[in-house]
Amino acid sequence: MAKVKEILLSHGGGGRATRRLIEGIFLKSFANPILAPLDDSAELPLKERLAFTIDSYVVKPLLFPGGDIGRLAVSGTVNDLLMKGAKPLFLAAGFIIEEGLDLSLLERVVESMAAAAQEGGVQIVCGDTKVVERGGADGLFITTSGVGRIWPGVEISGSGARPGDAVISSGTLGDHGMAILSQREGIEIKSSLKSDCAPLTPLLEIILKETTQIHSLRDPTRGGLATALNEIANSSKVGIFLKEEDIPIREEVRGICDLLGFDPLYVANEGKLILILPAALAQVALRALRSHPLGKNAQVVGRVEEEPEGVFLQTKIGGTRPLLMLEGEQLPRIC
Repeated sequence: MAKVKEILLSHGGGGRATRRLIEGIFLKSFANPILAPLDDSAELPLKERLAFTIDSYVVKPLLFPGGDIGRLAVSGTVNDLLMKGAKPLFLAAGFIIEEGLDLSLLERVVESMAAAAQEGGVQIVCGDTKVVERGGADGLFITTSGVGRIWPGVEISGSGARPGDAVISSGTLGDHGMAILSQREGIEIKSSLKSDCAPLTPLLEIILKETTQIHSLRDPTRGGLATALNEIANSSKVGIFLKEEDIPIREEVRGICDLLGFDPLYVANEGKLILILPAALAQVALRALRSHPLGKNAQVVGRVEEEPEGVFLQTKIGGTRPLLMLEGEQLPRIC
């Protein structure tokens, strides 16, 4: 493979190119024990167990069915803290605003952030604003960082999956990516398809009341379910086997994916979680998830095996195929 000498869109897609960028540039210079696990949040080695995370949002369009860049920015950072088993406490927000942005649009986005923060049980306590010249920011970019307190007795990590574990999806997959794509490309569909963008704090709180024996959690954002599970399989050195017929995907999502040549298993989500825990606790977790609107479509979608390492899909026709890390960029600018 020819050596890449400049940043490509695929470097932001969450797949192999992103991994190569992280390992080849950032880890080489920033390597330390806190960063090494590469989980959604870093656990800080203080007297109190805290998680800390940061993310940037460059979605286009800024408004989309089911949300906007502000709701996305708060939900994404809140959910990254939750995936470490941390209760979100505080957020910081940074805005890069392009000259000429309509003030009413900015006000709408900020109000949406406030509403999402209330849903997620978190406060936005500091921030920063920069304005750049026309053409310098594509309207509005938002960066959010967050701090959360890890729940007592919780040990969650991307390296925590164990043979015999069950793999659960909290709901239908691909809604966010396809809702944004249909809006961006002007695809008219007769349905109520919208982004699943939401802070998942109440959902995880319900689960943790039933059990703290959760081995791994992921919100399958960039790169979707397949990429999130590849990260876990790689970190845990296990095989993850999915049953195609058990994976919940809306017919509208399947239809748009088929029309445009996308695989829904690689499409981003912003209000779903992937839960890996002992199989004996799967039904307990399902009941907890389904008791809340955000988890009403939860399903067991697979299992963890000792080998071979990787992610594999058991198809409806009886075959098995590997689900590899996303190579290149499937769908830019959706988070």
